[in-house]
Amino acid sequence: MGWITEDLIRRNAEHNDCVIFSLEELSLHQQEIERLEHIDKWCRDLKILYLQNNLIGKIENVSKLKKLEYLNLALNNIEKIENLEGCEELAKLDLTVNFIGELSSIKNLQHNIHLKELFLMGNPCASFDHYREFVVATLPQLKWLDGKEIEPSERIKALQDYSVIEPQIREQEKDHCLKRAKLKEEAQRKHQEEDKNEDKRSNAGFDGRWYTDINATLSSLESKDHLQAPDIEEHNTKKLDNSEDDLEFWNKPCLFTPESRLETLRHMEKQRKKQEKLSEKKKKVKPPRTLITEDGKALNVNEPKYMDTSLIDVDVQPTYVRVMIKGKPFQLVLPAEVKPDSSSAKRSQTTGHLVICMPKGANQLMRKALLSLFMSLKQLQHSFPLFLYVFNLSKFFT
Repeated sequence: MGWITEDLIRRNAEHNDCVIFSLEELSLHQQEIERLEHIDKWCRDLKILYLQNNLIGKIENVSKLKKLEYLNLALNNIEKIENLEGCEELAKLDLTVNFIGELSSIKNLQHNIHLKELFLMGNPCASFDHYREFVVATLPQLKWLDGKEIEPSERIKALQDYSVIEPQIREQEKDHCLKRAKLKEEAQRKHQEEDKNEDKRSNAGFDGRWYTDINATLSSLESKDHLQAPDIEEHNTKKLDNSEDDLEFWNKPCLFTPESRLETLRHMEKQRKKQEKLSEKKKKVKPPRTLITEDGKALNVNEPKYMDTSLIDVDVQPTYVRVMIKGKPFQLVLPAEVKPDSSSAKRSQTTGHLVICMPKGANQLMRKALLSLFMSLKQLQHSFPLFLYVFNLSKFFT
């Protein structure tokens, strides 16, 4: 369920540098908002307000929006037009696909003298006989109704027939109110039954079931298979039950009412929480990475994650180098010994890569120098055959 908070408004006010007091346009559609509040206190300069596809059940707390010109409340749970008298500059009102059955409540818009466009299609009142004529005669300032322009001749005829149309509208409103009262009562009773069933499930046996056969229960508890049932099988069973419940919910026929919309949202929220619990159980704690074996041998390890260089720790040792990135190790065994004190690590200015410079150790340099000397002496072997016997360097290359 969503609520209108200051943080929510700021996140949707990036076009105004997240400043809300001078905001002129605000879009809060598809936020699962249930109640319209705070906007008239925080955003009094609003001219355009989008609130479509939420769960708002009542028009309220907008009377202080004196500069509001366009209000979109399509696809909500509104059943009555009210509390818009203070919106003095209101020129366009969209109430498409709501649950407005009190058509006479449009009289509350007679004070909005600048109102030119009104959308009521998709509401129960739009199916009333003489719906359009009643609205046209009641709101003389309107120019467009449900996207269709109001002709002068249409208005004249609607005013002439108003005395006959109004009683018919009242009768249809009464029938609608009686049906809504029954639906509300049925929905409330159903919700209470679901709460009771939920309490029964939560208070059932330790494994979530009710046992009626004590002997069968004891024997099942004593059985070896029951005691050694794997967690994977239990997880699969719960997942299957959840999928069956979900399928049953979506296949069950129901009327399109404010209560059914709320019930759908509650079901989706419940399924989401169940999936989160199952995923948490499914997760297993990873064992720590082995960087060095018991006999002291360093291993090649790579567990990468992209991170800022300030969170990278480089450890150079004579035989290996280890890079820790947010606790994730990358370790390489070196083919030759290096000098840790002379090593350096920095980011490349051209590629952005991490560059680690590790000079070879003194022993390695000595071996390289002696190898070079050995190759030079080998070339002189034909001229001085006894020279290699005097300088026996084989021990350096074992």
